[in-house]
Amino acid sequence: PQSGKTVLANFLTESSDITEYNPTQGVRILEFENPHVASNAKGTGCEFELWDCGGDPKFESCWPALMKDSHGVVIVFNADLPSHLKEIEMWYSCFVQQQLLQDTQCLLIAHHKPGSGSDKGSPSLSSPLNKLKLVHSNLEDDPEEIRSEFLKYLKSIVNSVSESRDREEMSIIT
Repeated sequence: PQSGKTVLANFLTESSDITEYNPTQGVRILEFENPHVASNAKGTGCEFELWDCGGDPKFESCWPALMKDSHGVVIVFNADLPSHLKEIEMWYSCFVQQQLLQDTQCLLIAHHKPGSGSDKGSPSLSSPLNKLKLVHSNLEDDPEEIRSEFLKYLKSIVNSVSESRDREEMSIIT
C-alpha cells in the first residue's frame, strides 16, 4: 500500500490524473494501446491490460483471478519504506514464481513519491530479487525515463508471448 502504483499506472497508460490518495479496492483494469509496440509484421500497435492491484493483504482472496493468464508482473514499491523491501519478496513469490513466469517477465519499480528527495541508490534486495530488472521512477524529475523503461518492458513481454505461441504452433505441426 501507498507505493504509488495507481499514479504510476495512470501515467504509463496516459489515463486520468488522480490527485488525492484513495487506496485501490481490489483491482482497477486499465486498457490501453501502445503504437510503439508491434505484435506482428504489419506493425500495428498492441492492446494491453494493466491491472492495478490494491496492495492491501485483505484482497489476497482476489489474487488467483488477477494472476490467471497474466503475461507479466510489474512490482511497484516505495524504496524509502523498509517494510516494502520485505513485502516485495512475497509479491514476487506469489505473482511470479508460483505462476511459473520467467524473471524477464517481471519488472521491479522503485517509485519515488514527489518531494521524497530520495536518491537513486539501489536498495539492498535479497536473492532472487536482485536478479530482476530494477528501474527507478520519479515523475517529478524524469518522467520520460520510466516511460522509456516501461516501453522496453512491454516489448519484451510481447516478444516472449510471441515466441511462446510460435513454439506451441510448431509443436502442433510436428
